Amino acid sequence: MNLHEYQAKKLLQQFGLPLLKGKAYVNNLKTIEKDLSDLSGPPWIVKSQIHAGGRGAGYFQKPFNDKGGVQVIQDKAQVPVIANSMLGNILVTKQTGADGKKVNRLFIEEECKIEKEFYLSLLIDRTNSQLMLMISAAGGMNIEDVAEKNPEKIFTTHFPDLTKINLPKNLEKQLEINSSQFEELSSISKKLVKAFKSLDASTIEINPLVLNSQGNFVLLDAKVILDDNALFRHPELGNLKDISEENPLEYEASQNDMSYVKLDGSIGCMVNGAGLAMATMDIIKQFEEEPANFLDLGGTANKERAIKGFKIIQSDTNVRSVLINIFGGIIRCDMIASGIVEAIKELNFTLPIVVRFQGTNAAQGRDIINQSSSDVISIDDLTEAAKKAVELAQ
Repeated sequence: MNLHEYQAKKLLQQFGLPLLKGKAYVNNLKTIEKDLSDLSGPPWIVKSQIHAGGRGAGYFQKPFNDKGGVQVIQDKAQVPVIANSMLGNILVTKQTGADGKKVNRLFIEEECKIEKEFYLSLLIDRTNSQLMLMISAAGGMNIEDVAEKNPEKIFTTHFPDLTKINLPKNLEKQLEINSSQFEELSSISKKLVKAFKSLDASTIEINPLVLNSQGNFVLLDAKVILDDNALFRHPELGNLKDISEENPLEYEASQNDMSYVKLDGSIGCMVNGAGLAMATMDIIKQFEEEPANFLDLGGTANKERAIKGFKIIQSDTNVRSVLINIFGGIIRCDMIASGIVEAIKELNFTLPIVVRFQGTNAAQGRDIINQSSSDVISIDDLTEAAKKAVELAQ
């Protein structure tokens, strides 16, 4: 679950991390003039809050100046003017695509005189199942570009034991900081690891982490992604989800215990099990066609979930045929077959459908499909089923 910058900073503040004072606004700016008196300046920094990177380098669909979604304002009287121009506007960045994202939230922060910028992040290194810290003196830049052009500027440290968070002393020289700043960085790292563990985060990214004019570290930006699977331990954090930032179909699927990701192809996929879904998508690509989605009904799929899955697939206007690949293990193929037949009738579903069943009650499932009056093709072999779905789409 993605958090906005202001939400991430509010959580990190609880762990004693060095952050600037700021005010957040959701859909209205009623208190902005009063709030500015509490923030030191000039300048003041007005930040659009969307779930996408590159905000500062982006542009608004309704331009009001030549600057992006993060603006440094010297004139106090201009802060409400700029904020009003941002709120409700569409911000386009390299991560949003041409459609951009509507700015429903703003964060206004006090000034910080920057002497040096760093990049810092915490994430799980899946090659060794350990928490990894990445840090670089090339802060404020796209870390992917740094990794591609100057990988030697990125340093990594692994923490096999989260009770012993120690940074290697050679980082002091590599980052060109003094011993006092190294000790401060070590303290920040320990607090971030504590936050990572306490919040059940999957990523914490600080870009940039800066040294201010006093030579002290400040978290100038913060990105936190929480592990959805651990939200049951943090019901209060679930309330931070900004539904307006979610893809409507993906959100609807999650509300019905399904995993859905919209893609750009024309073959709708409905599968039970993430691994089987990936294999199904791969085999579609072998026939030079692209899947329109990843849709995993889950291992405990039932008839109602199958009907909901059909509704979601039908909502995608790019879909020209559907490939259903069900392995009967916990669920029975005949139960899903009944759900398919009912969904077609209930939704007046007119797209061509190819079904492949294997496992528990696969034969009974095929019989239900074949005996229905619906125009659905049942094929046992996955390769042939994918080939037929591609043919029908073309």
